[in-house]
Amino acid sequence: MSDTDTPQDEDIEQAGEAVTADDQADLGDQAVADDWADALDAAAQISNDEGASKAGLQSLQDTASPGDEEFNLDVILDVPVTISMEIGQTKISIRNLLQLNQGSVIELDRLAGEPLDVLINGTLIAHGEVVVVNEKFGIRLTDVISPVERVKKLQ
Repeated sequence: MSDTDTPQDEDIEQAGEAVTADDQADLGDQAVADDWADALDAAAQISNDEGASKAGLQSLQDTASPGDEEFNLDVILDVPVTISMEIGQTKISIRNLLQLNQGSVIELDRLAGEPLDVLINGTLIAHGEVVVVNEKFGIRLTDVISPVERVKKLQ
C-alpha cells in the first residue's frame, strides 16, 4: 500500500484478488453465452428481412448403380475376427455360482441335439452341429443367417 492509498483502496484490492479462477471461468462462459445470444439475434433479424431468401441446395442422390463400382476387398481380408460357438446359456445367482465345484452340472437353455449358435465378434451368423475331425472338435454349418436378417437383429 502506498502513502496515497486509503484503507478503502486496500479493501478493494483485496476483494479483487479474492476472485478465484473458477469465478473468472464462469465470467468467461457467460461472455461466450452472451456472444452466442447476440449472434442468434442477428441471424434471426437477417432472416426476417424481406431481402433474405433460402440458399438453393442440390439434393444428394446416389447416381451409381450397384454394379458400377468394383469393391476392393483386399483391404479387409487380413482383419482378424473372433469366431465362437455357443452351446447354450443360463442365469444363476452368485450364491449358486460360489457353490460350484469340480463335477457340478450346469443346466443350459438348449436341448440335446439342438444346433449350436456360431457367432463372429458376438454377432450370430449361423447355426451348426458338432463334428469330430482328426480327433478335434469342429462344427458343420447347417443354417447361415442371411445378411438382411442380421441387419434386422441389429436394429
